[in-house]
Amino acid sequence: MRPRHLRRRGPLAAAATTLAVLCAGQTLAAPRAAAAPAQAATREARTSTASEVRTAQDAAARAIAGALTDPAWRARVRQAALTSDEIPVTALADGALRAALAAADRRIAAAKGLASDVGPLLSLRLGDPSMRGALTAGTAPWVAAATSDDGPVTAYDGKGRTHTLDARATPARPVYVVDIDGSRALAAGLDVLHEELARQGVRSADPAPEPTRARASAAAAGFWTTRISAVSLSDDQEPWIKGDAEIYTLVTGFGHDGKVRVDPVDMPYLDNDGTVYRPRQILVNWSSYKYSLADAVMMEEDGSTNYRDLAKAIAAVLLTVTDQGAYIPLVNAVLDAIPDDWWTDDPDYVDSWYTLARTDDGTRYGARGNGWMTLEPYFVQEL
Repeated sequence: MRPRHLRRRGPLAAAATTLAVLCAGQTLAAPRAAAAPAQAATREARTSTASEVRTAQDAAARAIAGALTDPAWRARVRQAALTSDEIPVTALADGALRAALAAADRRIAAAKGLASDVGPLLSLRLGDPSMRGALTAGTAPWVAAATSDDGPVTAYDGKGRTHTLDARATPARPVYVVDIDGSRALAAGLDVLHEELARQGVRSADPAPEPTRARASAAAAGFWTTRISAVSLSDDQEPWIKGDAEIYTLVTGFGHDGKVRVDPVDMPYLDNDGTVYRPRQILVNWSSYKYSLADAVMMEEDGSTNYRDLAKAIAAVLLTVTDQGAYIPLVNAVLDAIPDDWWTDDPDYVDSWYTLARTDDGTRYGARGNGWMTLEPYFVQEL
């Protein structure tokens, strides 16, 4: 299941943001107003992205359901669904079905701003483990696209008929869910985010840097980092139609040139809420920053995320923020860059952490109360 999201920014969060900025003795130069045109364009693009992705997934669900009338294909899919949590369905198919699914893959990639060579994005899984018994017993499965949080869910049978399901009540009949390979989409998306931020003039490190690739401090044979020793997101009741979360974090601060930078950090292990993960993952490489403070905004990949548009929206706001000789918290600037409609229905924002310090050693709770991270200073020795 995916982590709980708060549905909109409330006055408490806004007040906390304002207080953080005032405490720093700084003000942000109306990033919201500066980003208004970009937000309008991004909102329209996001609506288009969501529509394109939904249409492609729904068409794939229809095609797969129709193909289940073939006993050989039905048996192949059933075996794969019972032995794997996620099936690369395009590779499993052949003939006309494979061509149709490949076309849907390309449509989804284009809608999300990903490169055409990203590879198959569609995946198939059994909607819930409780369905395994009925599937094993030979009950004919339906097929649905994972495009709804609260329902209703439209499922298709082998004759092309539609069936309406409750997203909050797991059906007894087995249902194959057509989803997006979140790990593949996120990895490709963060590459696009990194490249587009740089194109827009915002410095950004590779989303998955290895310590040996990071720039070593000139003052020592290595560099200081902040490492995540444990992390967890809050428990929640998510619909059966939805799968694991795909989480990433945008680390923001000021580079040595005094300009704002954004460093994406992929967190592929952070699948389920209510679970403590101990990744020992580097979150911040302090050799990239002018100050010993940085902010972090945790996000979730979803089908309607266009990474190129997201980068443009963030850049439109962050480029208005200038270094004034003291650290300015940047969480509010990033949140202001996110269009208002991203806070409803299927939000991408998970939580945020203000003013992470190089010396932080212990548990820090997110400003939204949706998660916590235990952090520790970690020195990376130069080879």
